Amino acid sequence: MATSSAEQMRAWQGPALFSFGFRPFFLFGAVWACFAMLLWIPALSGAVTLPTRFDSVSWHAHAFLFGYLSAVLAGFLLTAVPNWTGRLPLVGWPLAAMFGIWLAGRVAVLFSELLPSGVAPAIDLAFPVILGAVILREIVAGKNWRNLMVLGLLAVFTLANLLFHIEAAQGEVAAQGVGLRLGVGTGVMMIAVIGGRIVPSFTRNWLAREGKDARPTPPMQVFDKGVLLASIAGLLLWVLRPESSVTGLALLVLGALHLVRVVRWKGHHTGGEALVWVLHVAYAFIPLGAIVIGLAIVLPDLELTQSAQHLWMAGAIGAMTLAVMTRATLGHTGQNLHAGGGTLVIYLALFGSVAARVFAGGEPVFYHISGLLWIVAFGGFAVAYGPLLLRRKDGA
Repeated sequence: MATSSAEQMRAWQGPALFSFGFRPFFLFGAVWACFAMLLWIPALSGAVTLPTRFDSVSWHAHAFLFGYLSAVLAGFLLTAVPNWTGRLPLVGWPLAAMFGIWLAGRVAVLFSELLPSGVAPAIDLAFPVILGAVILREIVAGKNWRNLMVLGLLAVFTLANLLFHIEAAQGEVAAQGVGLRLGVGTGVMMIAVIGGRIVPSFTRNWLAREGKDARPTPPMQVFDKGVLLASIAGLLLWVLRPESSVTGLALLVLGALHLVRVVRWKGHHTGGEALVWVLHVAYAFIPLGAIVIGLAIVLPDLELTQSAQHLWMAGAIGAMTLAVMTRATLGHTGQNLHAGGGTLVIYLALFGSVAARVFAGGEPVFYHISGLLWIVAFGGFAVAYGPLLLRRKDGA
């Protein structure tokens, strides 16, 4: 009987893909991000019509936020929770079944126009509900109460997905609704909470190894907790009252607080390792997005709203998940924690995609450039890291 994570993974004789949670969800999350963009580019120009009940813009937003991000969350949580609780990871056919449910959700939403009403939402929502149940079981069994907040954020994220489906069913443009904003806001909070732990910790480890004197402020100090509480309030205002001047001012303050937070982590000393500095740049999209969205609300004549929101969606969420996937894949497959040239290209392509989208100004050519760079980033991850995710770690 397996008594450790390594023994349980060795006991699994099936495909290496299902030997640990990060493997299928990181790889196919990236494949989905790439594939969805390949569909979105011709859909944007009207060259193809997608067989979904969503309007094309809403499908595009849902495919990334609730499709891609849910996969990365699953990969992260199914890998991290065993470390948090000391319990065995989900491997083998149960993991394959969870992956199948996620994949069924992507297919069902894409082809929802061909299915009876309500079927696609039910299949789509089954995945985060089951994932939440699995994580809850592990946290309770391991008495790891401090991570209940992460489970709570997953529950809110699931509620956001439900609201998105309801708004779309009512004929609204769900990409502009409460469900989308609640999902984005929850994604930002997840980065603020989890990133607030891992960014300073990984930075401290690298600086110590390199013999540098600088050290980041330890995670979760009183200031950090205050920033998280302020984030909940500010993001909730944005979800419920996105055009209020009070919301705009709150986001400007929130941006300043998060900017101070990330500066305290000493990222400017990590230029020698892209695997570390990318975490700081990804987190910096939180204050940047908050400030630009706040300005867009306070100064509506600037017409920044839609572009500004992409600083959070493609910038903060896209960059942080890509940073975590690259680092976790290297670490859990026994590789050296160093970003090679291919990984650097992946990061730069993602940042270029965000810049092209934010500064598009309604010019279709910039939308296409952004989409192509996005495909380079996530397609590049699948190509460069796929072999690591598909084969067993040496000795495991």
